[in-house]
Amino acid sequence: MYSFMGGGLFCAGVGNILLIVSTATDYWMQYRQSSNYMHQGLWRYCTPGKCFPHNDSFAHLDATRAFMILSLLACFIGIIIGIMAFIHYSSFDRFDKTFAAGILFFISCFLVFLAMAVYTGVTINYYGKRYVNWRFSWSYIIGWVSVVLTFFSGIFYMCAYRMHECPRSANSH
Repeated sequence: MYSFMGGGLFCAGVGNILLIVSTATDYWMQYRQSSNYMHQGLWRYCTPGKCFPHNDSFAHLDATRAFMILSLLACFIGIIIGIMAFIHYSSFDRFDKTFAAGILFFISCFLVFLAMAVYTGVTINYYGKRYVNWRFSWSYIIGWVSVVLTFFSGIFYMCAYRMHECPRSANSH
């Protein structure tokens, strides 16, 4: 049980770090305009040598930002509860921390998946028709890696919950 929880915490910790880096950096997409390579993130776009905040409010960027931030919060709270699952307080007996942490990791996975899906769909439909030389960049890619890591952290914590729950249900019969 503790090995599953340790693996879940490791995946969640790395996934949360990747979520922070992905959300904060400006390399979600790169494109070429007027023989210059430019790149953009969720918060600003950059030309060679200078970066500017997104002046216009783009709904897909706002939605992606919101989903990423909510995913970060869910993952962070899941990590806190996951660490608390190693500690046995009698006042928390009715509250199964392994199950709660697993659910929070799945919620985090779902929210970052929504963020990535919104960004992907709008970017392909908008920039794919507007620019010839564009591509997704490393911030975007590590966002997808964090989807996988938060999903596996949820799986690990659900396995730990099942291992903890099965002996308890066998003893009650």
